[in-house]
Amino acid sequence: MKDLKKIPVVPKKNLISFILVTSLFALWGFANAVTDPMVQAFKKVLELSNSEAAWVQMAFYGGYFCMALPAAMFMRKYSYKVGILIGLALYATGALLFYPAAQSESFMFFCLGLYVLTFGLAFLETAANPYALAMGAKETATQRLNLAQAFNPVGLIAGLFVAQQFVLKNLQSDDIVDFSALEEASKTLIRTTDLLVIRDPYVVLGLFITVVFVIFLVSKMPQSKAEGEMPKIGETFASLGKNSKYASGVLAQVLYVGGQIMCWTYIYQYAEGIGMDSVTAGYYQMAAFVLFTVGRAIGTYLLRFISSGKLLMYFAVLAMVFSLGTIFIQGIIGLYCLVGISFFMSLMFPTIYGIALGGLSEEQSKVGSAGLVMAIVGGALMPKLQGIIIDAGGNGVADTSIMGVSEVNFSFILPLLCFSFIAWYGFRVFKKYESISS
Repeated sequence: MKDLKKIPVVPKKNLISFILVTSLFALWGFANAVTDPMVQAFKKVLELSNSEAAWVQMAFYGGYFCMALPAAMFMRKYSYKVGILIGLALYATGALLFYPAAQSESFMFFCLGLYVLTFGLAFLETAANPYALAMGAKETATQRLNLAQAFNPVGLIAGLFVAQQFVLKNLQSDDIVDFSALEEASKTLIRTTDLLVIRDPYVVLGLFITVVFVIFLVSKMPQSKAEGEMPKIGETFASLGKNSKYASGVLAQVLYVGGQIMCWTYIYQYAEGIGMDSVTAGYYQMAAFVLFTVGRAIGTYLLRFISSGKLLMYFAVLAMVFSLGTIFIQGIIGLYCLVGISFFMSLMFPTIYGIALGGLSEEQSKVGSAGLVMAIVGGALMPKLQGIIIDAGGNGVADTSIMGVSEVNFSFILPLLCFSFIAWYGFRVFKKYESISS
């Protein structure tokens, strides 16, 4: 086994291209973070239940699922750069759709905007992740992807800052204890004003992404291309299906994304359960993102000394411990545990991605990347299920008790189960593949 300390993570010849591509990781991180608080915002403004408001995440992460495979099919024929340009165009279009959505005051129109926006993100992620893996030696591919993904939490922090300072702080409906009890005329006026507040960051984002589109349009981005005749897509799917490390990796990714989005989306409902307002809860989510950033940096460094599967297993087990604290410890300490989970989640996405695609040909990686991006659908399905659990006793977050804890506390059993599978996957990869190669 080669000494990983002597192999450069990013060769000098690829540095500029690497920087350009990794800037995309921050852009979809921003979209993720600015959208999570919108579940709580729409719930209050439009008087929705927790499960109804979860349609925000259904639309956002459902778009990934629907467009990831078409994006991969497209990039089998065309270059990564063209795929990135299409992704940026769809990203900007979806964000700008918030303008007519606010005018119509239609919740489903807002969801449509998010759906189109994530068509663009699916193109970007399907291109950027395998491209980062391919920009150097195979031995440092997982480290390289972790390094690129380090830009993602920068976008997360920026997105949450915008959501907190320019949306949550300015929502009039959030300042009213019982918004539903107001007269209809007053509610209509406040609803119109608040929907404009929600609209504005997305419109500005759409304009910014348009500028980024132009930058990529005029930039030279070398693309690697497969040599020889391209195999049939059916043959590629068949070979991937027989690869148990890849197939299990896709399931692990489904559960990871579901766990991540549940821990980040419902931090507001958890905080509400202990009497905390949304703006204050936003500071705790900011702390979670900072821990996520620090964890990503530490995890990337540790990968120089510890194998991917073993480190993934360690982080997943510790995430399970903190999930148990979130469920069974009441009050502010339970919230601290929920925030702490983010440190241990930080390593999971790029590490699972790198493990699953490890050893695949370029053609298999392009199609396999689509499967891993489609796995982001976990972020659409599982928050919806968690919302149903929270609604078990009513539209509040602590209407009933389950196993001696409030329904919102108990709902975090879902992330616990997700991290349990990821711990098993890391253990299996270490025992079956890495211990042999070392």
